[in-house]
Amino acid sequence: MMKIAQVAPLHESVPPKFYGGTERVVHYLTEELVRKGHEVTLYASGDSRTSARLRPCCDEALRLDPQCQNTLVHHVLMIERLLQESRHYDMIHFHVDYIHFPLLRRFDMTALTTFHWRLDLPDFLPFASEYTELPVSSISLSQQRPLPQMNWVGTVYHGLPRNLLRFNPRPEGYLAFLGRLSPEKGIEEAVQTALRARMPLKIAAKINDFEQDYYDEVLRPLFRHPLIEFVGEIDEARKNEFLGNASALLFPIKWPEPFGLVMIEALACGTPVIAFPNGSVPEVLRHGVSGWLVDDVDGAVDAVACLGMLSRRRCRAEFEHRFDAGTMADNYLRIYKHLINSRHERSGGRQWKKSSRLPVNTTFSPRPH
Repeated sequence: MMKIAQVAPLHESVPPKFYGGTERVVHYLTEELVRKGHEVTLYASGDSRTSARLRPCCDEALRLDPQCQNTLVHHVLMIERLLQESRHYDMIHFHVDYIHFPLLRRFDMTALTTFHWRLDLPDFLPFASEYTELPVSSISLSQQRPLPQMNWVGTVYHGLPRNLLRFNPRPEGYLAFLGRLSPEKGIEEAVQTALRARMPLKIAAKINDFEQDYYDEVLRPLFRHPLIEFVGEIDEARKNEFLGNASALLFPIKWPEPFGLVMIEALACGTPVIAFPNGSVPEVLRHGVSGWLVDDVDGAVDAVACLGMLSRRRCRAEFEHRFDAGTMADNYLRIYKHLINSRHERSGGRQWKKSSRLPVNTTFSPRPH
C-alpha cells in the first residue's frame, strides 16, 4: 500500500461538471488507486467529489468562480500546502504542468509529473534543456517527441472506468462533434464533412471567452444550416446518449493533440471515429478497426460512406483492451514503484541529480494487436 498525493489543476472540479479532460482523468486515476487499496490524497478544488481524502485548495472550481481574477495565485498556494505536507507521501503525482519544477529540485520527495498539454511550442525548448533530470511522463508518444532531452520515464494512455459509458449497437444516423469550438479542433471541417455527406451533425461544445468572436463571426452562420445542431456544453450524464447514438464521431484535429479523451469515450459507446492523423490520433485509433484516418474533408466524406464496414462491437472491444481505467492505474503504479526503487538505490544528496536520469521512452500501455 502506498501513500499517494494526486495534484490536480484548480480550473475545474475533480471530476469536472462540464468540460475538463485533465480533471476527469485525475478523477478516474484517483478512484482506481483507492479501489486498489492505496491511501490517496487529492489536492483539488473544494467542490470536487472523491473517495480519496480531499485537500481543498480553493472553495470551488476557478472557472466557475466570478470572484477569481488570477488563477496562478491559487495554484501557488496549493503547491505551498503540498510541500508542507510532502513528508507524508511515498509518491506525489503532479498534473499541473511545470509550476512546481524549481521546487522539486530543492525538496526531498519522490514525484512524477504528467504533462497533459502540447509540448511542441518553442517556449518549451529552454525549459526542457534546464530540467533534464526530473521524471516526467507523457500521455502519448507523439506528445514527448519535441522534447527528447527530458527524463521521460513512461507513456501512459488515458483510461475510463469500464462501466462509465454503455455500448450502443444501434446508432440514430447522425455525426457527432464534442470538444471546444476552436479552429485547431477542426470544427469548420466537421461542418463541411456533414454538409457534403448530407448527414446531420450534432455539436456539443464549450465556447471560451477568448473564442467568442470566432464563434460569432465564423461559426454562428455555419450553424444555421438545418443539418447542423448546436446543443452547447453537455455534462457527463448526457455524454453516453450523445456519443452512443452517433454513427461516428468527427475528430478532424488540426494540431498535435496530446491524447484526445473524446476518442476513447466514443469507442466505449461503440462509436467509430473519423479523424485527421495528427498528434496522438494514429496511436489511439486503428485505421479500419476503430475508425478511419483521413487527410482532409474529401477523405472524411468518403469515410462517412464507409462506416458500415466498421464493427461497433470491435470499437467497444478496442476500448476495453487498451483504454480501461484499471489498466491506466496499473501502468502508473509501475512508474511509481520504479521511481521509488530508483530513489532507494541512490544514497545521499538530493532526490534527483543529473546522473540519475531514468530510462527514456518506456511505454507502460498495451499495444494494439
